[in-house]
Amino acid sequence: MTKGRVYGVGVGPGDPDLMTLKAVKCLSRAPVIAYPAPDDGDSLARAIAAPHIPDGRIEIPIIVPMRVARFPAQEVYDKAAKTIATHLDAGRDVAVLCEGDPLFYGSFMYLYDRLANEYDVEIIPGVSSLMACAAAWGQPLAARNDVLTIIPGPLPDEKIIARLETDGSAVIMKVGRHFTRIRSLIEKLGLTGRAGYVERATMHNQRVIPLGDVTEDAAPYFSMILIEKGAEPWQIR
Repeated sequence: MTKGRVYGVGVGPGDPDLMTLKAVKCLSRAPVIAYPAPDDGDSLARAIAAPHIPDGRIEIPIIVPMRVARFPAQEVYDKAAKTIATHLDAGRDVAVLCEGDPLFYGSFMYLYDRLANEYDVEIIPGVSSLMACAAAWGQPLAARNDVLTIIPGPLPDEKIIARLETDGSAVIMKVGRHFTRIRSLIEKLGLTGRAGYVERATMHNQRVIPLGDVTEDAAPYFSMILIEKGAEPWQIR
């Protein structure tokens, strides 16, 4: 029996209309659909793709606990890979949904690492939250020979500062509970006037404002800070 194929499907940042035609076509054909889900709520990846998922599909929620403390992530993905493999061995294709893009901070990469040596895998790129936030802010981030630096918010202060002090624009992802600390670092470096804040990009409750206008001391999980300091004299909006 021919084994099924795995599809890593990027579903984009939130707006179902931003899913690619290829992603939608894949979901129309795949008999099995897997997706990450928290243990205390609905799956965002599944919610984004919902308008494009036909009835009658086999669904595999991959429960990933949303905790500040470390959880046994390897065990979660080991178990999910085994479940997916049973369908692949039976000849059924499996589409694995992933918020944003599968290989850009995407959960799919952990399944890819476990399955790619034994099964055919096709990765369908998605619009990343980075591109969605830049579009929402309406600010160019990189032109000509500019270097764009992507910084994970959980990094320690000294590493964030070192990267913000380099040439070119920067994007700070995974801001969430680190917001107050990161905003303070940006203020110390005198970059607040060049920074934009975006939360829940492309969703119905999207919010886009200059970082200096944010009055809260916390940010939701889906938030990002963008700092424009490239070589071109762009007007900050």
